[in-house]
Amino acid sequence: MKPVHIIGVPLDLGAGRRGVDMGPSALRIAGIGDQIAALGRTVVDKGDLPAPIPETQRPADKRKKYVKDIAKVCQKLHDVALKSLEGGALPLVLGGDHSLATGSVAASAEWVQRTESRPLGLIWVDAHGDMNTPQTTTSGNVHGMPLAALLGNEPLELAAIGGAPSVLPQHTVLLGIRNLDEQEKEQIRQSGVHVFTMKDIDRDGIARVAERAIALAADGTGGIHVSFDMDVCDPAIAPGVGTAVKGGLDYREAHMVMEMVADSRRLVALDLVEINPTLDLRNTTAEFATELALSALGKGIL
Repeated sequence: MKPVHIIGVPLDLGAGRRGVDMGPSALRIAGIGDQIAALGRTVVDKGDLPAPIPETQRPADKRKKYVKDIAKVCQKLHDVALKSLEGGALPLVLGGDHSLATGSVAASAEWVQRTESRPLGLIWVDAHGDMNTPQTTTSGNVHGMPLAALLGNEPLELAAIGGAPSVLPQHTVLLGIRNLDEQEKEQIRQSGVHVFTMKDIDRDGIARVAERAIALAADGTGGIHVSFDMDVCDPAIAPGVGTAVKGGLDYREAHMVMEMVADSRRLVALDLVEINPTLDLRNTTAEFATELALSALGKGIL
């Protein structure tokens, strides 16, 4: 089994609501490192990357607030995650807002292309599409834009990390979607990415949807990066998230996705993002996220 390198990214410049910078601490308090080690994995905690706070920075462009500062953090994450991958480890990235994925996914894409001569498969597990651009955004919050950047769209400051595009639409799967901006819907329809909404999950069941998602992300690729936004889960079980939306995955559905990812043996790296302890109840969401990480890394029921 590959060793796991924990990389904390206390970034909340991309979000509209403060607090997700405390996510890495909440996950460590939940014992994520020790629990992964109990699975028999070697765990190395790389600590937290330095990330500026909004009080010391200026938003600059209101269509993509703090984008240059975010890009610097994401570039550093890219470099650290790539070094872990080159050392034979699986990066486990603790967020922080979802804009950080432009760094972690770019690192996975670069490593897979170099070692397997194949593209990367990406499963984006999220209530939101994160495919806004500075032209379509209604808020200017960059955590709504990382997937657009990874596909080679704007913001160009993020798309440039690792060389654009990091992923191709045919290898990109969105799962758990239930809250999209109107212009973003059109962006997604035109992009060619695969999308499984909560309606699809309600109709077909999580096992069938997860199976299809993994098959699509694995087809013709050198591995799968899973970027898991905790707001994909229903607020009843994950109250401490950056942007809560009713009607998400329930407890077993979320675990099923991660268990099936583990069964695929194709996982290259994992992001756990958007945990906001200021909105949580007794660290419930971080403890749940820790359980999900364990499922993705092979912890089984039997």
